[in-house]
Amino acid sequence: MDRRHLLTTGAALGAASTLALPTRLLAAGAPLKVGVLLPRSGVQAGIGQDCQRGVDIAAPILKSLGLPDLEIMNGDTESKVEIARSTAEKLIGAGAQLLIGAFDSGQTTAIAQVAEQKGVPLVINIAAAPQITEQGYKFVFRNFPTAGTILSNAFEQQKAVFAQVGHAPKSVVFMHVNDTFGTAMAGGIGKVMPKFDMPYKIVETIAYDPAARDLSVEIAKAKATGAEALLCVSRLNDAILLTREMIKQRWTPQAVLSMGPGWYEDQYLKTLGKYSDGPLTFSPWYDPKKKLSQTLVAALAKKHPNVNLNTNHVFTFEALLIAADAYKRAGSADPKALAEAIRKTNITDNSSMGPGIMFNAKGQNDKVVDGTVQNVGGKQVVVQPEASATAKAIWPLPAYDKRG
Repeated sequence: MDRRHLLTTGAALGAASTLALPTRLLAAGAPLKVGVLLPRSGVQAGIGQDCQRGVDIAAPILKSLGLPDLEIMNGDTESKVEIARSTAEKLIGAGAQLLIGAFDSGQTTAIAQVAEQKGVPLVINIAAAPQITEQGYKFVFRNFPTAGTILSNAFEQQKAVFAQVGHAPKSVVFMHVNDTFGTAMAGGIGKVMPKFDMPYKIVETIAYDPAARDLSVEIAKAKATGAEALLCVSRLNDAILLTREMIKQRWTPQAVLSMGPGWYEDQYLKTLGKYSDGPLTFSPWYDPKKKLSQTLVAALAKKHPNVNLNTNHVFTFEALLIAADAYKRAGSADPKALAEAIRKTNITDNSSMGPGIMFNAKGQNDKVVDGTVQNVGGKQVVVQPEASATAKAIWPLPAYDKRG
């Protein structure tokens, strides 16, 4: 029985037999089996499919960096917490030696519980709920900032944008999805915002279901407040619905200040065309001046023409980068060895903003920071921080009813 046959047979027998294979066989060219869990269907399908593009471009780039091969095992969470849990269990049962996922905080929380219980490392690509890395887990690692960090960075960079354009709103209406991420962000605002002496007041908070198909009442309520700007925490589908309602109800605030996904997504840009221009997003992003970012831009353009590089691609790719780097240093797919190698990660030639990828005692990369991007002409341009910026912010938001 040759090595390829032995590995194939081991995978068929399940996770236990795969992990029991001798280290010398696993380290002698066999790829690490990585289960990638994403919401590929359901209400968050657009974003899950976009994250997959970060997987699509990874293999040749990782090879060029001298890193070992990864065998990708795809899993669909269907945008549901219970499905995320059962799919994680199935992937581990099918031989996955490391998990990556899952964009949504609620789904990721469920996957983290499974990973910890089974003793299989989980590298979180995107998910910001703070509690995920506050459980004392030994096999869970997150290369993405927590909601509190996103908020702190957002308030700092909002003030920098206001200083740059010479104007600041005095009032905002805060709209947010009522899922795990949106609720965590809403809860964090009351604790974080007072520390930054923001020039505006939140005149009203409006929560809504991210699966809602009609947000006309919510926009009418927001418009009625007379707020000068819209502060929001959204997802993709609802960001499109909110924009369409603002157009329909002829409400153009001075600015849309988004803290999270939705407004920068390619599908948002393509669906709304000229009406997509203007929103400012304060979110973890890539540094366009880093060498690896430029490599990712070129690779994505080749694999997926007319798709702009964004957070979904970058942080999903970096999760795979972490996995391959740890596998190379561990020289083994043993879960404890992999977890220990991930814990000692120190990747400085990365793509996302900040000094690099490294983890604290909780498994959290607390060095990664936000960027500020604005939609301009169907593209996302970085306007903050200044060291990474490629353009100046446009203010105020161009009126929707005067866009040709």
